[in-house]
Amino acid sequence: MMDIARIAQDVEAREFAGMGSLKLVAPAKVNLYLNVKGLREDGYHEVSTIMHTLMLHDVLRMKLVPGTGEPVQLTSRSYEGLEPLDVDPQHNIVTKAIVKLAEAFGRELGETETVRVHLEKHIPAQAGLGGGSSDAAAALLGAAILWQESVLDPRIEHVAATLGADVAFFLKGGCAQYDGIGEHFVRSLKITNDFVVIVKPEGGVSTAAAYKKLDENPQPLDAALVKTAEEEAYAMHVPLLNNMAEAGEELNSGVKMVREWLQEQPGVCNAMMSGSGSAVFAVCESFDAAARVSSSAQAKGWWSRTTTFGPFKATMTTNR
Repeated sequence: MMDIARIAQDVEAREFAGMGSLKLVAPAKVNLYLNVKGLREDGYHEVSTIMHTLMLHDVLRMKLVPGTGEPVQLTSRSYEGLEPLDVDPQHNIVTKAIVKLAEAFGRELGETETVRVHLEKHIPAQAGLGGGSSDAAAALLGAAILWQESVLDPRIEHVAATLGADVAFFLKGGCAQYDGIGEHFVRSLKITNDFVVIVKPEGGVSTAAAYKKLDENPQPLDAALVKTAEEEAYAMHVPLLNNMAEAGEELNSGVKMVREWLQEQPGVCNAMMSGSGSAVFAVCESFDAAARVSSSAQAKGWWSRTTTFGPFKATMTTNR
C-alpha cells in the first residue's frame, strides 16, 4: 500500500513539473486571542482576534490547461493520517476562490481555459487552524500569477474578504490583530518563533455549532486581560484567551481531555484550543520538549505535529 501511495504522489507531482506550473504553500494558524463579542444585526458575530501563522502548511500545485468545460479541476490527497476531504471539489473553498477572482478580473473559465489544482493536505479540517482559508488565499495568489496579474492587485484582497473571515489574514501572515467579523486588519505584532505542539482529538467541531453554543451561554473575558491582549506589541506576551473554548469543549469532549493533558506535560508553557476547535496548541519551552509531547500524544491515538510560529503567509515557492 505504501508503494502504491508513493507512486501516486510521484505521478501527481510530475503532472505539475516544468514551465507554467506553480507550487504554493498555505500555512496554518492559531488564535492567540479570540474574543467573540456578540451577534450583529447582519447575523454575523463581532470579534476581535490575534492570529499567528505556523510552519505547518498545505501545498497547492496549479497550472492552466485548455478548457474542459469546468472552471476548476481540483484533486486532493491527505497526508500524515488525515482523513480525505469529503467536500465536493466544485464546492471547495479553493474552487470558489478561483471562480470569484476570475469574475473580478473579467476572465471566463471553462470553455477556453481551466485552472488545474492539486491540493496536498497536511492541516486537519474542523480544527480551528485555518487550513481551508489558507488554501483559498494561496489559490487567489496562484490564479493571479497564472493570469499574469499583480499579486498586489486590490481585487485579490477584496475577493478574500468575501470568502471568509481568515482568508485576508493569510495574504499578510505573521501575527496580526483583526476585528469586525475577523476580516478587518487592525495592526501587526512582533512575531515569536517559539515551538508549538498541535494536538487534535478524534472528530471536529462545527464552527456554526460552536457559535450557537456561545450565543446560548456567553463567556465574557476579563476586561483587564482583554486590554492587555489588544495593546500588547509582542506576540510572545499576548495572554492566551479564547471565549469559544468552553463551547468547543462541550461539543467535543476530547478537546477538554487534550487540553488538560497538555497542561500537565513537562516543558509545556501553556495550552489552549485554537479558534472554534477542535485542535489544541501548546507553546513549549524547547524543541525537545515539543517533540516528546507530540510523540506521547500520538501514542495516545491523537493526531499531533510539532511546529513553530513564524512570519509565514500564503506564497509561491520553488516548484519541486
